[in-house]
Amino acid sequence: MRTVSIVNVTSYTALELLRLLTQHPEFIVTSVTGRSAVGKRLENIFPQLHAVLPSPDRNVLAIDPALVITDEAEQTDLAFVCLPHAAAAESAISLLKRGIKVVDLSADFRLRDANVYEEWYKHKHPAPALLETAVYGLCERYRERVRTTSLVANPGCHTTTSILALIPAVATGIVGPNIIINSITGISGGGRTPSLSYHYPEANEDASAYGLEGHRHMPEIVQELEAAAEAGGHPVKDGLRLTFVPHLAPMTRGILATCYADLLEDEQGRILTSEEIRSFYRQYYTNEPFVHIVEQPPHTKWTYGSNHCFIYPIVDRRTKRLIVVSCLDNLVKGAAGQAIQNANLLCGLPETMGLAGLGMNP
Repeated sequence: MRTVSIVNVTSYTALELLRLLTQHPEFIVTSVTGRSAVGKRLENIFPQLHAVLPSPDRNVLAIDPALVITDEAEQTDLAFVCLPHAAAAESAISLLKRGIKVVDLSADFRLRDANVYEEWYKHKHPAPALLETAVYGLCERYRERVRTTSLVANPGCHTTTSILALIPAVATGIVGPNIIINSITGISGGGRTPSLSYHYPEANEDASAYGLEGHRHMPEIVQELEAAAEAGGHPVKDGLRLTFVPHLAPMTRGILATCYADLLEDEQGRILTSEEIRSFYRQYYTNEPFVHIVEQPPHTKWTYGSNHCFIYPIVDRRTKRLIVVSCLDNLVKGAAGQAIQNANLLCGLPETMGLAGLGMNP
């Protein structure tokens, strides 16, 4: 079994990692850190861990509820870093020096250009040299590169939803450079630290847009879609013109992105039909275990608690516009589940290991 540490175990993404790793047959959590809870046992912070059962074939606990939270990670094969940006990079530097493979769930290594990072995150990058070796952890795009790296930048939740929705169209050059994305997220996307906007009386029975002047996930989306277009032989001459507007909805989990792009006509002056687009999307995602092209607009509840992403493309023939609806669980495929996908690849394991569960509905 591979030993695993979780850095900053008191976050929502770390709690989701714990939940998923209890079902993983090859990973055993032997170290957890959390400066606000040093000296406490995991079961004191998350009492549900009392229910963890031993692996039937090895008779060991994947996670010991009595594991004591420390200030620094112990030596393990792999570490999941669940710290905020900047602090995450500092932790990654230390872990990598010790020969520990890292899956970083912050934004610190997602953007390839340190200047772009500093523009959007308003501070100097703590480890710009590592940007050259870090691999963007969208397995559907960079699977083979993930297998051979030591540092994976786990993608953001809004970005995963949006990129998976648009990559087939952008990579094959069937849409123009003007793209609009409206993305709706559940409240857990804001993290576990209390905030007025996520306070129940404020968020319940309410919906709101935020980040209209520029959300930090926007350059990440642009970076990956432009890279996909170039790799597909359809580079965007003057860059994508992306409008990205996230919205907060009164639900705990889930992201639903509705993406709009102008379809380009072929040499005969026609555009693809909805049926042709869906067939094309299915072909593009052939053999992708966690991406599913469906025949009706998906619901976030389809994905609740699972690592699956559902995508519904359709053509508005009146406006000659492609509309793609995409949804996933922001804490699983948008964070912890995708991190385990990456960890599986890093450790030479089947990508789907420990992630086979379906969503819970209702």
